[in-house]
Amino acid sequence: MTEAPRVPSVRPDLRGWEAPWDQIRAVVAGLGLSGFAAADTLAELGASVVVVDAATGEQRQRDAETLGLVGVSDVRLGAEHTESVPEVGGAAPDILVTSPGWRPDSSLIQDAEARGIPVWSEVELAWRLGGRPGARQPQWLTVTGTNGKSTTVRMLEAMLLADGRRAIACGNVGVPVLDAIRDPEGYDVLAVELSSFQLHYTELLDPLASAVLNITSDHVDWHGGMQGYAADKAKIYENTRLACVYNVDEPATEQMVAEAEVQEGCRAVGFTLGTPGPSMLGMAEDLLVDRAYLPQRHRQALELGELADFGPLAPRHVVANTLAAAALARAADVEPAAIREAIRGFSAADHTIQPVAKADDILWINDSKATNPHAAEASLRSFSDVVWIAGGLPKGVEYDELIAQVAPRLRYVILLGTDSSQLRSSLRRHAPDVPVVGGGVREDDSEAAAEQGAADPTAAAALEALLSGTDGAAAMRAAVAEAARVARADETVLMAPAAASMDQFASYRARGEAFIEAVAELMERP
Repeated sequence: MTEAPRVPSVRPDLRGWEAPWDQIRAVVAGLGLSGFAAADTLAELGASVVVVDAATGEQRQRDAETLGLVGVSDVRLGAEHTESVPEVGGAAPDILVTSPGWRPDSSLIQDAEARGIPVWSEVELAWRLGGRPGARQPQWLTVTGTNGKSTTVRMLEAMLLADGRRAIACGNVGVPVLDAIRDPEGYDVLAVELSSFQLHYTELLDPLASAVLNITSDHVDWHGGMQGYAADKAKIYENTRLACVYNVDEPATEQMVAEAEVQEGCRAVGFTLGTPGPSMLGMAEDLLVDRAYLPQRHRQALELGELADFGPLAPRHVVANTLAAAALARAADVEPAAIREAIRGFSAADHTIQPVAKADDILWINDSKATNPHAAEASLRSFSDVVWIAGGLPKGVEYDELIAQVAPRLRYVILLGTDSSQLRSSLRRHAPDVPVVGGGVREDDSEAAAEQGAADPTAAAALEALLSGTDGAAAMRAAVAEAARVARADETVLMAPAAASMDQFASYRARGEAFIEAVAELMERP
């Protein structure tokens, strides 16, 4: 790490609530949660605002009407309004505040950059504003990574609350940061989840502590490649004040810290599932311990909790996320007793290693949020003998490394998705002895279907058709029925797709709900 000279910002005058926002012309791109919050905030500040969104559905129409009530009357819906940056009040805008979904190669963003219009995320706008005048001015603890961000910030929020802080999990986790910083009372601490998309459009933050949990291939098409994706993730460390938290077991995150320009006195703090060295948090047998935030860290460790505090399930990646959250919480002087209290009272978010049912000694687990190979691997490593329901929209990732790592844990695989042939091919190469059904096998390919685990070629072809059809609910019912047919006592049926959901479902949540409903129907049968 090197000490960061303060990078000159674009529009340094726009800092704080008393800045000349009423002289600003702004365009807000996107009318989702973050875009609505940005438009609402800018209107409150007195800026002139135009909102554009390609969508024209009923929800967007209602959002536009609501914005009109707070003073944003110029809302332009339809793709034709997103080809270039519109004028505001007859002149070019001063800033474009974009929602995370807008790709850097979109015509709107390209037009802004060509014309020298600063492009900000709503996070950038929130950081510039700080807390509301007269309210608490929050410290920021920031988290990013390919997987585990939401679990980590929710655990971090629980630790802060248990310590008596007024805190909230916000950002990519659900509550826009702008809504949090506009709270009339204000917060002591914000636990901020940041996606790579948000970081891409964020100029510079100054968090108390920051963390990259892990880094693996995801959204590489959006970022133009793995290098761009990793560079955007690494931005979270820039200008950190006290602690840059990295994953000891993933050296790429430590390298990000080494290359970051930080404020004077900032430290590198690692977390690991192994035995921690000085300036790390980790495991001492079944204990979670801190060897970073205590004076005698070269000779002592501070107990924060134990595996039994997690209850009957303590998946490795959940423990790792907890250690990362604890590293950030300890940077904010959270007491060890509060960390232990948070662990004991914490329950994982829905669709993340979520136990759904147990019957006939078979455990059914919903991890629909495992939308990439890294997340699925973490889930699969939590169990031994697995009937795996996987597949979907692959997002341009590779599966060979995943399958090579988890093949010994797989007993049977059921592939959802209109075309999961890439995952199926990896299974054939690296787990050739594991029976597989699904993956986009043609209905008339009965020989291949029979080879993949079904005795009756006609029934196999029918199953393949259901699993690869566009009716997600029907596909999930078929997958669950097939899992029930083949699962044995002491095995786990794990739905951890390693792929996105949009080919058959509206979202990973919808996919998870379909799994829960299908399992419930199965349990109700005589």
